[in-house]
Amino acid sequence: MWLWLGLFASGVANGTVNRMLALLRPILIRSSVDWEWLPVVPKVRLLKESIRRVRYLYLTKSQAESLLLQLPSHLAEMTAFSLATGLRKSNVIGLCLSQVDLARRLAWIHPDQSKTRKAIAVPLNVDALRVIALQRGKHSIRVFSYKGDPVSHVTTSAWYRALERCGIDDFRWHDLRHTWASWHVQNGTPLNVLQELGGWESAKMV
Repeated sequence: MWLWLGLFASGVANGTVNRMLALLRPILIRSSVDWEWLPVVPKVRLLKESIRRVRYLYLTKSQAESLLLQLPSHLAEMTAFSLATGLRKSNVIGLCLSQVDLARRLAWIHPDQSKTRKAIAVPLNVDALRVIALQRGKHSIRVFSYKGDPVSHVTTSAWYRALERCGIDDFRWHDLRHTWASWHVQNGTPLNVLQELGGWESAKMV
């Protein structure tokens, strides 16, 4: 009881409390049934959790511009590329130069790199082309690198500090993809076209 009250009073999310209670519950059962330390098994009720995030998050244009200014250059470039293409984090990190055709203004994600196991054609707009041009000569294989090595993580402390300086709360890297999709819808892109561009398996996913 005191653990539950302490966690609840600390202001953490219900999900965090539930993870701790889920860990505690089998210990209480063994303490009573197997070890006979407790006369009865205390009831442990989990708190209600929101199935979805409370608010749908995407950046406004001004928020995106502010974030790009606050990030280190290599993260700012990857963020700008994500906002321009809607690619998932793993696809941006793992993108190779061999997957980019500047003449055709196109990049592609191989089926084994896609969440739906289908190839994705990625049109490159002016912003995406500008970012790729900035990467020339930095690495022989990967598009994005940092100090000569391929980038392996993007949600680093620098990412979170930049969000904090911009006053942007509860924002994940994946929300850049949400932002890209939201901007498309606001500009009138039909959902069936957006589904193709984003590589979603169904209209429901869009």
